[in-house]
Amino acid sequence: MLLTPQTAPIFWVSLPFHHNNPNPNPKENCVKPQNASLSYRPSSTALLLPTNSYCSCTATRALASLTQTSVQETTDVNFEICSFCEVGNLRNAVQLLCTAQKSELETKTYCSVLQLCAEVKSLEDGKKVHSIICSNGLVIDGLLGAKLVFMYVNCRDLREGRRVFDKVANEKVFLWNLMINEYAKIGDFGESIRLFRMMQELGIEANSYTFPCVLKCLAALGNIEGGNQVHGYLLRLGFGCHNSVVNSLITFYFKCGRVESAEKLFDELSDRDVISWNSMISGYASNGLAEKGLDIFKEMLVLGVDEDLATIVNVLVSCASIGALLLARALHAYTIKACLDREIMFNNTLLDMYSKCGDLDSAIRVFEKMGKKSVVSWTSMIAGYVRDGLSDRAIGLFREMEKSGVSPDLFAITSVLHACACNGSLDGGRDVHTYIKEKKMESSLFVSNALTDMYAKCGSMEEAHSVFSQMPVKDSISWNTMIGGYSKNCLANEALTLFFEMQGVIKPNSITIACILPACASLAALERGREIHGHVLRNGYSSDQYVANALVDMYVKCGALVLARLLFDMIPSKDLISWTVMIAGYGMHGCGSEAVATFNQMRNAGIEPDEVSFISVLYACSHSGLPDEGWRFFNIMRNEYNIEPKLEHYACMVDLLSRTGKLSKAYRFIEMMPIEPDATIWGALLCGCRIHHDVKLAEKVAERVFELEPENTGYYVLLANIYAEAEKWEEVKKLRERMGRRGLRKNPGASWIEIKGKVNIFVAGDRSHPQAKRIGLLLRRLRTKMREEGFFPKTKYALINADDMEKEVALCGHSEKLAMAFGILSLPPGKTIRVTKNLRVCGDCHEMAKFMSKSTSREIVLRDSNRFHHFKDGYCSCRGFW
Repeated sequence: MLLTPQTAPIFWVSLPFHHNNPNPNPKENCVKPQNASLSYRPSSTALLLPTNSYCSCTATRALASLTQTSVQETTDVNFEICSFCEVGNLRNAVQLLCTAQKSELETKTYCSVLQLCAEVKSLEDGKKVHSIICSNGLVIDGLLGAKLVFMYVNCRDLREGRRVFDKVANEKVFLWNLMINEYAKIGDFGESIRLFRMMQELGIEANSYTFPCVLKCLAALGNIEGGNQVHGYLLRLGFGCHNSVVNSLITFYFKCGRVESAEKLFDELSDRDVISWNSMISGYASNGLAEKGLDIFKEMLVLGVDEDLATIVNVLVSCASIGALLLARALHAYTIKACLDREIMFNNTLLDMYSKCGDLDSAIRVFEKMGKKSVVSWTSMIAGYVRDGLSDRAIGLFREMEKSGVSPDLFAITSVLHACACNGSLDGGRDVHTYIKEKKMESSLFVSNALTDMYAKCGSMEEAHSVFSQMPVKDSISWNTMIGGYSKNCLANEALTLFFEMQGVIKPNSITIACILPACASLAALERGREIHGHVLRNGYSSDQYVANALVDMYVKCGALVLARLLFDMIPSKDLISWTVMIAGYGMHGCGSEAVATFNQMRNAGIEPDEVSFISVLYACSHSGLPDEGWRFFNIMRNEYNIEPKLEHYACMVDLLSRTGKLSKAYRFIEMMPIEPDATIWGALLCGCRIHHDVKLAEKVAERVFELEPENTGYYVLLANIYAEAEKWEEVKKLRERMGRRGLRKNPGASWIEIKGKVNIFVAGDRSHPQAKRIGLLLRRLRTKMREEGFFPKTKYALINADDMEKEVALCGHSEKLAMAFGILSLPPGKTIRVTKNLRVCGDCHEMAKFMSKSTSREIVLRDSNRFHHFKDGYCSCRGFW
């Protein structure tokens, strides 16, 4: 029971005094306040009777008169103090209490002053009264003890209140309820439950005020077994039909996910009040069953049950979760007529509902009409802007909130940090970080995690790591945010290092696995990926859809397409992401027919493709030379699914036309596009010009690309390749000079290969590797063998105007050749060689890889920046479409 000034009289009237005190010394039962100074005053002057038995009648009358005066004075002191208390004059009441004699004061007087101290929350005066009680040697028990406990608790000194409580011999349930409730308020649910157990051991029966709080604590702790025990206990005490108790049970079962148990209680409850109905509506919404909650609301209306503000709020929450905008608007109109729209809690829920239902304009109107705005109002509106992709407006509203004098709370801070993260606004995020430091909010785990996430999504992993390293406490979210941030920011090695560090501190969960697998995929670190797959199997994460999809993606990007398909087939319930990952995997590996077949299987399974699925199948068609299938899917996307093509879809179609030699048609297609083409579109056509040696069109297209992305060196290199193939060395030289004037440098080619769990990196022309001599010797031997069999180096890919010998030496230093040769030297016979390159593989290395696979009887899987190449017996899976 929450003790308030209105409910407090229940206990101070009903609580009996303990007259039979077993302790003969009253002061031993006195609980002294900590750090209190006790002042003992002399007792009042005693009235001495004459020792002889012949006292005069005059003396007797004088004695009687004096005694009557003393009683009257005592009564006046108590009455005067209580009068001060009644009018709220605590200062005079305490002052009079301090000057009054011990013998003059009654217990009810102390209680009155303590009650007023509690009401005005004056802990200092309360402690002073406690000190007087102790110095006067009163027994602190019964009503007086209860008042002291209530005073300390109400003045937020729970520690001292508990100290008094533990020493008070009290069997009344209300005081136990007070303490149980107070611990629940500060979030110490475990202590609340311990007090409840102690209460049971002492044989103190709980009442209807005890159970709601205890059940709330058990729900917060997720203690279903404890809740079942309490359920049995309250039934034994006869509270099975008590309205407030059953309502609390319904709420408990909903919070623990036991929907059927909650439904059964509701169905069996004969005397339902509005709280019962509200509990059902709210419980269904919190368990993802908002539609059932709305059905309950309709039933409630049919039965004529009067709803209250909480009902409307709960229904609006349900509407928000399923997007029931029409019903929500009807409720809004009803509340305006019922004059409920002035309530701030209702308006906060209303604007949150409108923003979640996609009607941001209505949310803004509600927000602007609100007379008084709380921090919740501002936070809901900020979140609404973020949800609608208007991160700039969310950040602006946060600044406006500060100017209006409303102090942002943790939720407002995390909402605006999320806005900065979505918008990539690093400077805005740094400003919020400065505010956090000023307000000393960094100690909040909630805030620190949001800060780390913001920096990671804005690409500043150094600042993210700085926040992470300074966190006094880290939870799984902290670690997952950093690991995921490293993975997404192309820092795969750092992600793997942190993952192994995490294992020594906290157990990784399924989200951790979903974050680390992309790092393995980006490095093509198959052995590491397999280790993590083992961890998944040992910990039972296989059933997690995100983990299963991430595993398939990892195997795809590590070149193990067969394993990816096996795992894909084992997923019992495939979602859109599962199918899209597999389709994209086939496309990357040049298996266009398999990609098309998988796409058709997905449609037959009743899964509706989205724009990303179509990008995957169009990409597969373009990289496998399937123009007819590509056009068919492009038209299906527009006509059957009403998906408007985006730049990525147009890029796939341009690539499809370009690779099949229809360069003029591709150029006209770009000019007729309803949206402005970007560098990727023109770049796809430039690649087609290289494949089909159209130098004139390449120069025309390249100028468009250079205008759009003047700093992208990849396109300069592509044009240089086109010139080199046409042996236009003067143009190659001019292009190099142009790059030099712009201060552009070609990204160095780098390739890597994983051997026994270690990633070995090779850079073009680098001879620092410990096996450099053996690698060079093997490559020269293979080159000689190629010549003997009629294969000659494609020196045009050397991009230098020199003699063939110099060009051949330059070509031998290409990073992918070094990595493949190292794999042949280091891996046992028959073992597949898996190499990854950061740039597109050159023509000479492609030919060399085909020859290597034939002469060494090895399968070589080479992943470049564009796609996979599977080399076996002198053939490549790409069939020239690369």
